[in-house]
Amino acid sequence: MGYCSGRCTLIFICGMQLVCVLERQIFDFLGYQWAPILANFVHIIIVILGLFGTIQYRPRYITGYAVWLVLWVTWNVFVICFYLEAGDLSKETDLILTFNISMHRSWWMENGLGCKVTSVTPAPDWAPEDHRYITVSGCFLEYQYIEVAHSSLQIVLAVSVQPFLLVLLEWFYFCATSVHTNGICGQ
Repeated sequence: MGYCSGRCTLIFICGMQLVCVLERQIFDFLGYQWAPILANFVHIIIVILGLFGTIQYRPRYITGYAVWLVLWVTWNVFVICFYLEAGDLSKETDLILTFNISMHRSWWMENGLGCKVTSVTPAPDWAPEDHRYITVSGCFLEYQYIEVAHSSLQIVLAVSVQPFLLVLLEWFYFCATSVHTNGICGQ
C-alpha cells in the first residue's frame, strides 16, 4: 500500500469519523449528557487536527491523533460497559455522564422507535419538581443498545484508522531520512 492510497483512505475514514461523531454529539446534547458531549467535542478537534496533519504532512499531528485514538477507544469501551452495566456500573447513575448536574438520560430512552412514554402521577417524593417521572415501554430497540451501537461504531472507525496512520508515519520517517541523506524524498 503506497503513501497516496493510505493517505486518501485515512482522509476518508477521518471524514466518516467526523460525520458519525457529529451525529452522536447532537443526540448527547439532546439528552444533556455532559461527559459524552465533552469527549465528543475533544474528538472532533483531534480528528480535524489529524486531517490537517495528513493533508499538510505534519507527523506530530498524526502521532497525537494516533495517541488520542487509543484514549477514544478506551472511552467508548467504558460507555459500552456503562450501558450494559458491567461490573458495578449502573446506567441509572447521574454522576457519570451528567456530572450530577441534571437527571437527564440518553435521548433515545424516550424517543426511540416505538417507545411509549407514560407520566407517573403522583411523582415519588425524591423526584425534583422540575422533572417529570416517567415509564417507557414498547421500544423496538432499548436505548442502551442504541448507545452501545454508537460506541461500537466509533471503536470500529478508530481501529480501522490505525493501520493507515502507521503507514503514513512510516512514510514520513522514510522520507525524512532520505531527505537527510540524499536531499530528495524517496531516493
